[in-house]
Amino acid sequence: MTMEESVEVYLGDSAGIPCQYVFSEQPRAFMIQWFVRNPSSSSRERIYYGDNAQQIVDDGTDFTGRITVSNIGDKEGVLLTIQDVQLTDEREFFCQVNGMAAGNGEGKTHLRVFDPPMAPVIEGVHAGISVTNELPSRIASCEARNGFPRPNITWYRGISPLTPTHEINVVILVTRESSGFYTVQSELQYKVAKEDKDVLFSCEVSYYVPGAVRTAESKGINITVHYPTTVVELWKESPQGLVKEGDTVEIRCQGDGNPPPPFTFNRQQETALEASDDTLVLREVTRGDSGVYQCRSLDLDTYEEVMGDVQLIVHYLDPALVVPKDSEIMFKGESLTATCNALSSLETFTVWFKNGLQVGTGHMLFLQDATYDTAGEYVCEVTVPSLPGLHTSGSVHIIVQGAPQMKDADREVEMEEGAGKWMNLSCEAHAHPLPTISWTVTGSQVKQGLADTISLVSIKVTSDITAFCNATNEMGTEAKTFSISASKPPSEGNGVIIVVVIICVLLLAVLGSVLYFLHKKGKIPCGRSGKQEITKENPNKDGIVVEMKTDTKAEEAVLLKGVNGDKNGPNDQVTMNMKAIR
Repeated sequence: MTMEESVEVYLGDSAGIPCQYVFSEQPRAFMIQWFVRNPSSSSRERIYYGDNAQQIVDDGTDFTGRITVSNIGDKEGVLLTIQDVQLTDEREFFCQVNGMAAGNGEGKTHLRVFDPPMAPVIEGVHAGISVTNELPSRIASCEARNGFPRPNITWYRGISPLTPTHEINVVILVTRESSGFYTVQSELQYKVAKEDKDVLFSCEVSYYVPGAVRTAESKGINITVHYPTTVVELWKESPQGLVKEGDTVEIRCQGDGNPPPPFTFNRQQETALEASDDTLVLREVTRGDSGVYQCRSLDLDTYEEVMGDVQLIVHYLDPALVVPKDSEIMFKGESLTATCNALSSLETFTVWFKNGLQVGTGHMLFLQDATYDTAGEYVCEVTVPSLPGLHTSGSVHIIVQGAPQMKDADREVEMEEGAGKWMNLSCEAHAHPLPTISWTVTGSQVKQGLADTISLVSIKVTSDITAFCNATNEMGTEAKTFSISASKPPSEGNGVIIVVVIICVLLLAVLGSVLYFLHKKGKIPCGRSGKQEITKENPNKDGIVVEMKTDTKAEEAVLLKGVNGDKNGPNDQVTMNMKAIR
């Protein structure tokens, strides 16, 4: 007799149990019987009978209707086939062969049935576990349901399997369901350490299948580990970079314990400060807020206090102090050194401006050999290159005092204009105090009533004129000369005048002859003489009239003009309209 020790099959599949035999001589007849051992006792139950004449499957057994027996090919033997294998089919099957006088024999095979369990389910403890617990604490449970045969569960910390020790304990609960399946529950009890806060724990179920052992792993879980604070770190959260006066500063505290302990803030050597959780807020800080700030943590389990600190420096820049202050009077030609200083906790940079243009750098501004162009407002701007938010400014007003100064005063201005036309003359003088500007035209003086820097006059040109502009203040006087040449009339106009003069001379000659003739005849009495008064009309009521004396040639020229109808008579007239321009 030859039979396999065991046959393995999945639940629900068909199982074939072979039974091979060899007779020493050919029997006349033989019979084959199959038996199965009852699970609850050691007794056996027949499930099949066969001989040369018939084959019978016994009724009333667990295998009725599910088994068949057939020959094994060309070999001497039979094959018992079991359909739809059940869990209860895991038993010992006996094959008994009886060849009468040829001999008899019996063999057995153990039928093994397998069904993989469901995937393992792991569940961790939601509450935190303290490292100060003296005994191992329950941290997770794992369950593998409905497996056959019974599956096994192994615990892992990361990739390392856990075996029971004095710090590790595994509690296993095995349940046999009414269906025959096994459910295995495993509880891991573990003494946690701080290093376990980032470790994943998992469980692995191992189970048998036909001809092999397979495993299935659960997901990894992380446990909450409670451990005391050993280090406290304190830092400035905002603003980034350097702190200046007026900023809002946030100082944050953090410890390495879990859960985060309560924090208290204080300034070194001072009482506690009001804070929100782990953040201290200082609003509109000043330089007086500079110092060392501390954060303290008290562990409620060990009552140990841990402290951290941070240095806060509040940078500042005081208002700029300019010397001389506000305004300063300088005399022409003098020199002055102005200074601009602003106290700061950082290195500063100073730039001087006048009328928006840079005129110097550094804390000192040197003004040498002052002129009227030196006068004006000088602004110093102080900045902190390493902290752009800090800046201040100051100013000084420079007044340059001296005698009037005119441009090109030492050079006579020569001009030419047609006779009878009007000409505008302007005069500009710089001085402090403000000068009084007056005009003198060929000997006649007209004073400007207001003190100002620019004066304008209108002059009617009737002959060559020399005009003087005089600027005067208490510091001195400056004058400027304008020489105006009156251009002559065109040559055709001179010829007409000569003709008119000749005609007038001829008429006078004829008139003289007539008077002489009448005198000889006694028609004109002797000793009578007439006297005629000539009056001149005022040409401009609002203007200023200056009468000019001229030399003989000029008088002759004027006489000719009078003969030709000039109503002004023999004396030239110059009319000036005076204006002051601010």
